[in-house]
Amino acid sequence: MTQIGKIRRSQVISTYGPGAIVDFRSPAGAPISAVSGGLDDWDERSVRKGLLNDQVIHEPRLEKKLGVEGFRTPPVGDEKTGRRDSKGRPEQQTRDIPAMRFPNWLFCPTCDLLQHSRHWAQDPGKPELHCPQCSGRPGKPKKQYVVPVRFVVACENGHLGEFPWNAWCGHADGCTRKQPLKLVSEGAGLAGLYVVCTGCRSRKSMATAFSQSSLERMGNKCSGRSPWLPKPAELCDRRPTVIQRGASTAYFQIVESAIDIPPWGDGFQEQLGDYWRRLTRMADRSKIPVLVKEEIMEDWYGSPMSAAEMIAKIELRLHLLDKVDTDNLRFEEYAHLTSGETDIGGGELPSFQIHPEAVPPGLSGFIHHLVRVERLREVRARKGFTRLTPFEGGLQDRKMAPLSSQPRKWLPAVEVFGEGIFIGLNETRLAGWEESIEAQSRIAGLRADVERAWHERNGPDVPPPMHITPRLILIHSLAHAFIKRLALDCGYSSSSVRERLYVGGGSQPMCGFLVYTSAPDSDGTLGGLSRQGRSERAAKTLLQAIHDTEWCSSDPLCSEGINSLSDGANLAACHCCSFLPETACEYFNKYLDRALLSGRANDPGLGFFADLLLEGE
Repeated sequence: MTQIGKIRRSQVISTYGPGAIVDFRSPAGAPISAVSGGLDDWDERSVRKGLLNDQVIHEPRLEKKLGVEGFRTPPVGDEKTGRRDSKGRPEQQTRDIPAMRFPNWLFCPTCDLLQHSRHWAQDPGKPELHCPQCSGRPGKPKKQYVVPVRFVVACENGHLGEFPWNAWCGHADGCTRKQPLKLVSEGAGLAGLYVVCTGCRSRKSMATAFSQSSLERMGNKCSGRSPWLPKPAELCDRRPTVIQRGASTAYFQIVESAIDIPPWGDGFQEQLGDYWRRLTRMADRSKIPVLVKEEIMEDWYGSPMSAAEMIAKIELRLHLLDKVDTDNLRFEEYAHLTSGETDIGGGELPSFQIHPEAVPPGLSGFIHHLVRVERLREVRARKGFTRLTPFEGGLQDRKMAPLSSQPRKWLPAVEVFGEGIFIGLNETRLAGWEESIEAQSRIAGLRADVERAWHERNGPDVPPPMHITPRLILIHSLAHAFIKRLALDCGYSSSSVRERLYVGGGSQPMCGFLVYTSAPDSDGTLGGLSRQGRSERAAKTLLQAIHDTEWCSSDPLCSEGINSLSDGANLAACHCCSFLPETACEYFNKYLDRALLSGRANDPGLGFFADLLLEGE
C-alpha cells in the first residue's frame, strides 16, 4: 500500500473519519483526493483484529450507551506480525488507515481533458496520475499531473457518487460517447465553466448544477454507493445533491463522548484491563469470586488488597454500571462537578481532579458554582456521520451513514487529557427567568422555525428529538461568549477550547457548562486554563464576556437575527459576535442568542444578566 499523506488521530474521530473526503499532496506535489476507509479495512489490515488489538481503550459508561465492548484508537505505529524474516528478526508491518481514490474523474489543467482515472497514465507504485499528452512538452512540467474534479454527488443517507459528466453534457444523437470530455473555463464562476464532448461538440454550462432538482430533471437517482465500505450499492430514495468535494456540508461527524468520573477513571479500573470486559459479560455474577481468586488475583500487579476487598469493589462498580442512565450520561458528571468536593478519590483518581472556587461576590446571585477542573480524561467515540445537514440526535432524523458494513463490538475513539473551568448558574434565579413572558416569547419564534425545518425534512408526523428552551439558548450563548473572551484575555485560540453543556430540567435539572482544552498525550496540558478559573480571574473574564454581548459590529442586522444565516436556528448571533470554530461547538453554531444574556435595546429586561449590567453602570 502506498502512503499518500498523514492525518492526526483526533482528526480521524472528527473531520477525516471513515467516509470523509480528504485532500492530500503526494511527495511529488500532485493533488490527490481520497475517501477514508471504513472499519472493515481497519481489521483487514490488522494482525490482531477487533478488541484483541493492542490499541484498545475503555470507558464503561460510554460503552454501555453505545452498545459496544470497547473502543479502538486509529491505527498508528508498527504492529508485530508474529513472524520472522529471513535473517531471524521479528517482522513488523506499518499500521495505516486505508483510503480509496475519490472522485475518480480528473482533468488536465493544461489541455482541459476530463476523464476517468483508468484513462490517465500512472507510474508503477506511485499514486499520482498524469496526462501523457502534456507531460514533457516544451515549456511544461516533466509530469503534468491531473487534478480531481471538485463536483461530487451526495444524499442525506450518506451515499457518495460521481457527478454524471456524460449525462450532463447531453450528447448529440449518434454520438458514440467514446471520445473524452473537456472541462473548459470560458468565464467567471460556474456559468463560465462548460463540459464539452470532443466527439459531437455538445456542451453545457455548470451554472445550474447546484440547483436542488438539477439531477432529478435528468432522471439521475442516488447511486446508493458507499465507497468507503466493501459492499455493493443499495437502493436509496433520497434526492441526490451536487456538492463540492471540499464543502463543509460533505461530512458531519456524529461523536459521543464521556468524561471519566469516580470510580471509573481510577487506577483500579485501569489495572483490571481486559478482565473488566469479561466481568460485564458474565450472566451469573455469583461466579465473580471464582474468577477473582483463580485468575485476577494471580495476575494482579496493582495496589495490594485481599480477594474480598477486590470482589466488593468489582460488585460495587457493576451495580453502578447497571444504574447508568445511558440517555443522560452528563447528569452524573454534573453531580460531581457541583458536589463541592475537592480531589475526589483521594489521589487515586489521576484522571479527574477538581477544585471548587468561591463564587465572586458580584456574581453570587447569578452564578452558583465555579470549579477549576485541574485534570480530566475524555473519551470521544465516532458513532457515524451524515451529509448535507448535521444529525439532530434522533434515529428518526434520517439514516445515519455507517462506519462498517456490519455492526461491530467496537467503535473508533480517542482519549484526551486536559483541564478546564466549570460554571454553574443559579438554578433558582434561572428557573424564574426562563418562565418569564419575555424569555418564552423570544424563544417561541426560534422553536417554531427549527421545528418547521425538521418537519420539512422528516415529515409532519415525526416529532423533533430536541426541545428548544430558553435555558439551552442562554447557557450555550454564555459558553460561546466566555470562550471568545478567554481567547482574547489569555491567549488560547478559540479552536483549542471546547464547550460541554449541562442543560436539563425535570427530575434531572442541570444549568452549567464546562470549557476545556485537551491533548492526546497522557500528560495532558500545562494548567494554564484551569488557573484562569481562579475566582478573581474568572470573575473578570465572565463579566467582560457578558458585556461583550451587548453589541455586535453587524448590528442592527445581527440583533434582529438577519445576519445569522443559520436556517432559523439562531436569533442575535453571527460570525462577528457569537460563532466559534466548529471543533469548539457542540451544535455547529446553532441555538444561539446573545440577547438572552444582556437584553435588547428596546427590551433590556430580557437578559438574564440585565440587573448585573445595570449595577456595573
